[in-house]
Amino acid sequence: MSDRKVDGWIDDLVGALVDPIIVMPGGWGDDLPEWLRTRVTLERLGENIVALREGRELTATDAEAACYLFTASLTAPMDSDWTQIYLYVAGGEMKDKMPEDIKVESLTESQWRDLKQLKDGSTSGG
Repeated sequence: MSDRKVDGWIDDLVGALVDPIIVMPGGWGDDLPEWLRTRVTLERLGENIVALREGRELTATDAEAACYLFTASLTAPMDSDWTQIYLYVAGGEMKDKMPEDIKVESLTESQWRDLKQLKDGSTSGG
């Protein structure tokens, strides 16, 4: 591995630990639950390993998407597609704690595309 690649990987690894969590502007970022903040760090570390192994660019994690959509849902109403996406990623983070009556286990192709764009940083999320 070249020095340049090693430096980039080290930067990404440090970023996983200290980069801020991106939230929807509106003042709700301080209300993120601590367990979700911890999940962001853990998932970022995992994403670094997988991206390095696969030789691809980093993307945001599901925990980061859940944080963004959590704050977005408190800032303004979301349409049904974004609500489904939010419940899907939140359910993945909450595992067995997600109430059955709101659990979303799959997304449409369009919703997958929107989630990917959110995680790639190319949409406003709602």
